[in-house]
Amino acid sequence: MPLLLILVAVAAVGLILIYNRLAQLQVLADNAWADIDVQLKRRHDLIPNLVETVRGYASHEKESFRTVIEARNAAVAARGPREQQQAEQALGASLGQLFALAEAYPALRAVESFQTLQANLSQIEETLQSARRYYNAVVRDLNTAIVQFPSNLVAGGFGFRPRIYFELENPAEAAVPAVRFDG
Repeated sequence: MPLLLILVAVAAVGLILIYNRLAQLQVLADNAWADIDVQLKRRHDLIPNLVETVRGYASHEKESFRTVIEARNAAVAARGPREQQQAEQALGASLGQLFALAEAYPALRAVESFQTLQANLSQIEETLQSARRYYNAVVRDLNTAIVQFPSNLVAGGFGFRPRIYFELENPAEAAVPAVRFDG
């Protein structure tokens, strides 16, 4: 009887430890996603200022501005990693077109507010990349714990589900658009 009681206690402690580890990873993944969400919001908030600055120098490029604003609005409305991934890819592509357009206007490249917006966007992109890497690392740890024995038994019983990574399909789209400010 005492041996059975000890085995039950060891099993209960093991169950509790595994559950707590899975719960901790889940909370870390939620927190990491919130960090990405904050950086995306900062990026989304910066884009209208960038568009307005470029519009002041290239007002006849209405289609380019419309594309960027539509992509930005779709990115703001996106929810969750999968939907956000698709929206951010489209936004990145439209921003690339906006910066390519800005290259055609030397007067715009010399404007301090444009340079400041570009520098801010570049800094946000770097912070976003760090947040994305951290999120993906936590998701990797969570997903690994969910499929490994014996934690897979606890994960299945308590409804822990794997998460998807937040990645860009085309690594070139992840790069910050290069804009040179020299003449």
